Amino acid sequence: MRYVSTRGAGAAAGLPFCDILLDGLAPDGGLYLPEHYPTLTPGTLDRWQGLLASDGYPAVAYEVLSLFVDDIPDADLRAICERAYSAETFGDPVVPVVPLSDGVWLAKLSEGPTAAFKDMAMQLLGQLFEYELGRRDQTLTILGATSGDTGSAAEYAMRGRRGITVFMLSPQGRMSPFQQAQMFSLDDPHIVNLAVDGVFDDCQDLVKDVMGDAAFKAAHNLGAVNSINWGRVVAQVIYYVVAYLRVRTALAAAGAAVPTVSFAVPTGNFGNICAAHVAREMGLPVDALILATNENNVLDEFFRTGVYRVRAGAEETSSPSMDISKASNFERFVFDLLGRDGVRVAELFGPVLRDQGYFDLSGTPEFASIRERYGFVSGTSTHADRLATIRAVEAADGVVIDPHTADAVKVALDLRADVGGPIIVTETALPVKFSATIVEALGHEPARPAAFEGIEDLPRQVTEIPAEAAILKRIIEERLAG
Repeated sequence: MRYVSTRGAGAAAGLPFCDILLDGLAPDGGLYLPEHYPTLTPGTLDRWQGLLASDGYPAVAYEVLSLFVDDIPDADLRAICERAYSAETFGDPVVPVVPLSDGVWLAKLSEGPTAAFKDMAMQLLGQLFEYELGRRDQTLTILGATSGDTGSAAEYAMRGRRGITVFMLSPQGRMSPFQQAQMFSLDDPHIVNLAVDGVFDDCQDLVKDVMGDAAFKAAHNLGAVNSINWGRVVAQVIYYVVAYLRVRTALAAAGAAVPTVSFAVPTGNFGNICAAHVAREMGLPVDALILATNENNVLDEFFRTGVYRVRAGAEETSSPSMDISKASNFERFVFDLLGRDGVRVAELFGPVLRDQGYFDLSGTPEFASIRERYGFVSGTSTHADRLATIRAVEAADGVVIDPHTADAVKVALDLRADVGGPIIVTETALPVKFSATIVEALGHEPARPAAFEGIEDLPRQVTEIPAEAAILKRIIEERLAG
C-alpha cells in the first residue's frame, strides 16, 4: 500500500505508511490518503466477527491495519496492537455497544485514559511512533492543535516515550475546566502546553503554517498527531468495523438480521466521520453517514447546499470540541468526491478558499449523487437541543451522555426515517468532562471516575502566546535547545 497527497497531480510515486506516519502533512500542503481503499468481503467480516469473539479488539485492529500497512513486520504490528488496546488501558471489552431507544446504539469510545474517543487513535499512534523512531534512531517533535480532547489524549499517549517532544496548542479559555486541567496538569519537560489567544481555527492555522515551512520542519523533525495525520484516521477505521460487528452479533443473538447499519457522528474537523467514510468505501455495510454539527455548522451547510463556506470565527458553544469553522479533514473527502483530482482539490483549498472564503459544488454531478454514492446526510443541533436530548436519553434509557454525543443522537433521531438499519452513535467523551452542561440538563453532577478526582486543583503547566507563527517557532527552538 502506498500513499498520495490530496493535492498531488498523480504523477509522483506513492510513499509507504511509515514515511507518511512521521511526515504528517504532505510537502504540497495536502493530506495523505492510500492510493486505493482495500475491499472487505462478507467472508472477511464473518471471519473478523469470530476473531473479535475469540481474541478481542487487538486482533481485529491488526487485521484492519495490515490492509494499510506493509512496511512493519506482521509480528511487530500484532504486538503494537496488543500494547495499544490492552484491557488495562481500555477495559474489557474494548468498544462495547449499548442499546438505546428507537433503534439507536451507543458505541462506547471513552473508556481510555483521558475519557475521550481520541484515546482510541492516540494510544495506537504513540506505539507506532515509538516503534518507528526506534527503527530509524530518530527523534520527533510533535506539533498539534486541540479544541478539547485531542490534546490530552495525545499528551497521555506520548508522555514518557523515547525521542518524542509534544507542543500542543489550544484556544485560550475555550475548553471546559476539566479539559484544561487534564492537559495543563501534566508536569513533563517533553510536554509543552501553549494557550493561543484565539479560537481553535487559529491554532490549526499555526500548525499548518509552521509545518508548511519545509526547512523548519526538517530541522526540527516536526510531525503531527492531529487528524491531518493519516495514522489517526486509519486507527479510527478500526472501531467502526468493531462497532458494526458488535451490533451485528447482539442482534443476531436476538434473532434479527443486520444487512446494514448507519453511523451518527458528531464532528467539527471531519476527522472522525472521515474514518467512517473510509470504512464505508472499503465495503463495511453502511447505509448512511449521519453528520452532526453544533451551531458551527459549516459542514452541515455543505452537505445540504453544496457550498463550503469558512466562517470568520467559531462560535463558543456547550459542545466545545466541535467549535471549528475550518474542517481540515474535509479535504480528504472532497478528493474522493472529485474523482481524486488533486489539481482541482489544490485549487479549491488554495486560491479559491483564500480569495473567496468559500467554494460551491452545488451544480456539479458529484454533489448531486452525494447521498447515493457516499451516504452522507447531515443536521445541526443547538444548546437547547443538547439539553433536551441529554434529559430524554437519561429518562428513557438511564444513560447520561455528553453534549457532543447528544448532538449526534438529536440529529440521528431527526433523520431516522431517511436512513437504513440500526443507527450506531459514536460516543465522544464521558459526561464528567462537561459537567456544567450536565448539571444544567439534569440538575446533578455526572459520575466522576476515581482517577479524575481533584484534577482541577492540580498545578498547571501552560504558556500563553499570541497567534503568531514566528513566536511559536521561537518557542519550539528554545525548548528543544534547552
